[in-house]
Parts: sequence; structure tokens; C-alpha cells
Amino acid sequence: MNVKIESSWQKLLQNEFSKQYFTELVDFVKKEYATNTCFPPGHQIFNAFNLCPFDKVKVVIIGQDPYHEPGQAHGLSFSVNEGVPFPPSLVNIFKEICDDLGKPMPTSGDLTRWEKQGVLLLNATLTVRAHQAASHQRRGWETFTDAAIKALSDQREHLVFILWGGYARSKAKLIDQSRHLVLQSVHPSPLSANRGGWFGNHHFSLANAYLRQWGIEEIEW
Repeated sequence: MNVKIESSWQKLLQNEFSKQYFTELVDFVKKEYATNTCFPPGHQIFNAFNLCPFDKVKVVIIGQDPYHEPGQAHGLSFSVNEGVPFPPSLVNIFKEICDDLGKPMPTSGDLTRWEKQGVLLLNATLTVRAHQAASHQRRGWETFTDAAIKALSDQREHLVFILWGGYARSKAKLIDQSRHLVLQSVHPSPLSANRGGWFGNHHFSLANAYLRQWGIEEIEW
């Protein structure tokens, strides 16, 4: 199957594209986009991969599925389009960056700027039906994105994997922690963050310290 995705990922994940689950997934997604409003727009489904080639990845931040309200999702976990109000989780991410690194609150929730520095903002499920959170889960996307995470773990070294919340933390089993740094905490959503364990996790400074330790250029969060 010819999937339009950045060339390094195309080569790496080619075997996935030929598997039965992926064929069924594509059929499902095509039907959903033809009969319902779905996000992100079709050309942005693989945006995380397209903006961050395999050999450029430094940090992986794993989300669950795209925002499901109009105008928000553009294929990057936790990120929203330019000019869109910050969702509560993103507000808490920015608050932690302010506290951790002393940076001012940004004016844009578009995290393309992180992707271009090597932060793969990867949702486990890459599509969703409008207004229906988790509506495209367990259709095959998780198998595909797990394969991408496993490839990064097995074929790269000294990456930082950031896992927020129980769902993302379940992906730790895919990662070789002798080769990479895995940072885990509760989810930044207000429901989780306000119970404790989010604010003060220092994930952004810890990620940069690890990259610096291995002579890798830090992220400008």
C-alpha cells in the first residue's frame, strides 16, 4: 500500500502498510471521513511523522487521540492550530514549562516549533470523529504507532520518551530503558494534574539535561 508519509518513516514502517490490520484500518478511516466529520484533516493525519524524520527524533511525547472539536487538531499530540485557545491540558503543560524553565507563557499553542527541533508529538490513535473522544480507538492505529515507538527504541539511542497519564505510561513496555530516558507522570489534564504529580515534574529540564549529557542539542521548549 502506498501511504503518503515522510520517506524515512515510509521505509521504516513499510511492513506495517502491507499487513491486514492496516488495510482494514485504511478502509475504516476512509469510510469515516466520507460519512462523518473527522479530525485532523486528511492531509494532516501523519503530520507528526512528516515534520520529524526518523533520524531527527530526540524526544517522543505520547498522547492518546486527537482533539475532537473543530479547528483544534492538526496531527500533533497536545498541539492546536495557530490562534486556537489553549485546551486545559496544554495550559498546564505551558505552566509547568514556565515553572521549570522560567519561560513566559507562549502566545501560540501550535507546537510545530517543537516538532521541527526533534520532538515527535505522537498520538497513539491518529484520527477521531468530531465530538466523540476515543471514537477511532482499537481500530488498528495503536498497532501502527506501537510499531513506530518500538522502532525508535530498537534502532535509535539516547532518546527521551515522555509518558503522561496511565495510557501513555502503558507504552513503557515498548521502550528499552537501558538505551533511553523514560519520564513518567500523571496526565496534564486538570482532573489529574490538580490531584498532584504533574506540577513540579520537571520533565522539560530533565529532558534537556539528558540530551546535553549525550552531546545532543537541547530543545527550546
